[in-house]
Amino acid sequence: MLDREVVKEFLEEKLEKARINIPQNISKNDLAETFCKYIEDDYYEWLKDNFKSFFNHYQPDWKWIRGRIEYYSE
Repeated sequence: MLDREVVKEFLEEKLEKARINIPQNISKNDLAETFCKYIEDDYYEWLKDNFKSFFNHYQPDWKWIRGRIEYYSE
């Protein structure tokens, strides 16, 4: 789950730099919450795709996985 306050600060900074004004009838909290949910939906799909790839479409290559474990353990 995303940290809503961090996302809210991120949005404020990026919107300001892009010179995008939030309409008065949209609250910053609602915008941040909706943006978080949008990202989380996409993130879940990304996780599923990466699961399939990492585990070789349900036929894991344990030698390759051990190599990844060693690589990331360094």
